[in-house]
Amino acid sequence: MARQKSRGEAVDPQARKVEILNSAARCFMEKGYHATSIDDVARALGCTKGFIYHYYASKTDLFFDVHREGMDRLFAAVMPATQAVGGPLAVLIAMLTAHARAMMDHHAFETVVAQGVQIHRFGATTPDQRRTLDELIASRDRFEDLFKDQAHAARAVGQIVADDISIAVKMMLGALQWSIFWYRPEADDGPDARDRLAARMVTTIIDGVRARN
Repeated sequence: MARQKSRGEAVDPQARKVEILNSAARCFMEKGYHATSIDDVARALGCTKGFIYHYYASKTDLFFDVHREGMDRLFAAVMPATQAVGGPLAVLIAMLTAHARAMMDHHAFETVVAQGVQIHRFGATTPDQRRTLDELIASRDRFEDLFKDQAHAARAVGQIVADDISIAVKMMLGALQWSIFWYRPEADDGPDARDRLAARMVTTIIDGVRARN
């Protein structure tokens, strides 16, 4: 709930935006973009619509910022894993595991990212909205390229077998991203449980492309 500012207390705009984004992500996850209103977000946050409109001109702008934050969180999770110790396959596994864990840690935000892809493909948008969506999808493409580059490196040294790296990576990432539909945060047993689940997910994926000696 948005906390009321006491007399003389400095306002932290960034903290306020984070509150809005967290609330909006949950609302968009639960009801979808089209069915969610600014009223819903305000009610969930315990504030007025004016509080949200002070930061965002429209629901669409808010949705785009949630999507953008979701991608930022994925990059923040995966980039350190690109420096993992080991050969190309070990690094690829570390990246996929970090991605799987991020899908659970930021479940609401990553659900909104998936909604954004659907809107990009099928939604009726204005030219300005289309340009913003194109930028967001380009960010997803850059994210996917990180995994393609690593998969190419693993194939080059004979650690994986895949005729088409692009398709293989899309299948890997798609399998992890599908967790937004079956993972249940309310049943989560904590960080250790998420680590174990992420490891099992990635093992299942990698076993499908691992080279057999």
